[in-house]
Amino acid sequence: MFLTISTTGTPERPATDLGFLLHKHPDKAQSFSTSHGIAHVFYPEASAERCTAALLLEVDPVALVRRGKGKGRGGAPDAALAQYVNDRPYAASSLLAVAMSAVFKSALSGACRAMPERAGAPLPLRVEVPALPARGGAELVRKLFGPLGWTRVEAEAVPLDSEFPQWGDSRYVRLVLEGELRLADALRQLYVLLPVLDDAKHYWVAPDEVDKLLRAGAGWLAGHPERKLITSRYLSRRWSLTRQAAQALELVRLAESDDLDVDHVDNAVDETEDTEEKPVPLAERRRTAILGALRTAGASRVLDLGCGQGQLVQALLKDPRFTEIVGVDVSMRALTIASRRLKLDRMGERQSGRVTLRQGSLTYTDKRLGGYDAAVLSEVIEHLDLPRLPALEYAVFGSARPRTVLVTTPNVEYNVRWETLPAGHVRHGDHRFEWTRAEFRAWAEKVAGRHGYTVAFEPVGPEDPEVGPPTQLAVFTTTAAADDRPAESTDKNKKEAEAA
Repeated sequence: MFLTISTTGTPERPATDLGFLLHKHPDKAQSFSTSHGIAHVFYPEASAERCTAALLLEVDPVALVRRGKGKGRGGAPDAALAQYVNDRPYAASSLLAVAMSAVFKSALSGACRAMPERAGAPLPLRVEVPALPARGGAELVRKLFGPLGWTRVEAEAVPLDSEFPQWGDSRYVRLVLEGELRLADALRQLYVLLPVLDDAKHYWVAPDEVDKLLRAGAGWLAGHPERKLITSRYLSRRWSLTRQAAQALELVRLAESDDLDVDHVDNAVDETEDTEEKPVPLAERRRTAILGALRTAGASRVLDLGCGQGQLVQALLKDPRFTEIVGVDVSMRALTIASRRLKLDRMGERQSGRVTLRQGSLTYTDKRLGGYDAAVLSEVIEHLDLPRLPALEYAVFGSARPRTVLVTTPNVEYNVRWETLPAGHVRHGDHRFEWTRAEFRAWAEKVAGRHGYTVAFEPVGPEDPEVGPPTQLAVFTTTAAADDRPAESTDKNKKEAEAA
C-alpha cells in the first residue's frame, strides 16, 4: 500500500517544513513495525520548492491471519497455505489508515512544537493514492472528498486488465487530491475515508471506534452531506454504534450551525476589508462576557446549568480562580460529548478534582446545587416552553440561590440584521421563543424582585444603534436583606413562581 503527500514552498517557507509537521526527517528513511506489517516513511524529493513524503506499508499475510482475520470455526487458525503464501496486491484500506495513525500520530493531532503556526495554517497539498478500493466508484470518491475543501478531486478508474479494455474497470481508483488544507485535517479525512471507500475493516469494530470517528471527524464530519453513509460504513454497519455516532454528530452539528450562522452573519454585517481582522464568533464573545462577569463577581465555585457539550466548562477550567466547576445538563449524550471534549479520562487528579459533570433537569430543585457562588444559564431559557420557565426560575433563584446568576439569551430584534435568516424564523430550530430587549428586561426584573436579587443588563456582541446587540446578558446579584430573609418568605416566592 502506497500514499504520498506533497507540498510546495519558497525560500522563506521551504517545502521541507513538511518534515517538521510529520515529525519525520526528510534526509532519513525510517521503518516502523505495525500490527500487520512494516511501514516505511521516506522522501522521494525534498527541496525548498517541493517536498514529497511517502508512506509504504508492507503487509505481512502471516500477521494478518494470526491476528484473527481468516480464523476458522472455534477460533482455530485455518492453516491453508494460500493464506500465507499469495500474490495478492494489497490496496489502500483500513490497514493503511491504522498505519497512518501509528506513524503520523502527532501530525494527525495537529501538534508541532517546532512550528506550531505552520501546523495551524493551510498548506498547498497534493495527496496521491495509486490504488484505492472504491465501492461506489469515482462518483462516490468525489462526493466524499468534494465538500472538504479540496480544489481538485481526481478519481481515475483502474481497468481490470490494461491489455483487455473490453473487460471494463475494476472497483479500484487512482486518487489525487489537491488543495490548501491544514495537514492534520487532510490526514484525518484520509484516516476516516480510506476504510469507508473500501467498505470493510480488517478488525472487529468495538464501541471505542465511535470515539475514534468523532475525534478524527471533528470540524468536518458533522456537516458533511454524506455523514450517514460515512458513519455507517466506518462502523461496519453496526446499528447500535451507528446510531450512537449519529446522535453525537447531530448534537455537534446543531452546536456548530448555531455558531457558524452567527459567524456568517457577523461577516455579512461587518463590512471589513479582507486585510482586517476576522470578526470574533458570537459564541466566543458570550463566553468572554460570562467569564468577565464571573471574575467581577469574585466567584470561585460555579454552576454551568445547561452546560451542553462543555465549551464554557472548558473555558472555566483554564482559569485557576474557578476552583469548583459543576456542569449540569438533562442530556446524557451531551454530557458524554462534554466528557470527551474535556478529556476527563486523561485529566490529572488536581485538575479533575475541580470539575464535575452531572445529569439533571433544571426545572426541578436539587439540593446538591445549593451554596455556590455563581450559576450560568447561557442560551438555555429559550429552549424551554414558556409555561416551564417559572419552575426553572424557582429551582435556580429560589432553591439553589447562588450569590450571582448570569443569564444570556438571543435578542430577537437583532435577527433582521441576519441576511441568511428568513423573516419570522428563530435562530435555532429548538428555540421555543426569542425575546426583545424589553421583554427580557421585564422578565428579569420580575424574577429579581420575587427572589431578592438586583439585576443589571449588558450587551454581548456588536451593538447596533437601532436593534441592539445580538445577545443580551442579565447579571443577577443577591441583596444582603434577601440572604437573611426568613423561610416563610422563600415559601411565598415559591408559590408565586409556580402560579406565574
